[in-house]
Amino acid sequence: MEPASVAELQVLLEGVPLPSELSELVTYALRQGATGEQVAMLRRLPDRSYDTIDEVGEELVPVQPEFEHEDADSPREESGAPPGTEAYTQLHPESGAVRSG
Repeated sequence: MEPASVAELQVLLEGVPLPSELSELVTYALRQGATGEQVAMLRRLPDRSYDTIDEVGEELVPVQPEFEHEDADSPREESGAPPGTEAYTQLHPESGAVRSG
């Protein structure tokens, strides 16, 4: 599927009340004069609710990288020790305290 075709479909869907079920997206697109190709693209989507027009585009032509959840509480090994010693990762460090080390 061409990204340009998906972008044109997204422009056509501007103004649709969101969130919308798939059937509502198809009905709206038809009222806006969607082509047969655009309706066919919409009918390829999973039957669910869409919160944004970007979700529609991403479902048709994925462009976003997969998000990897990492442990944000500790630095990566290549980063070395955090600045400010262990106080850097404390939730409530003593403010203004002079640290040695």
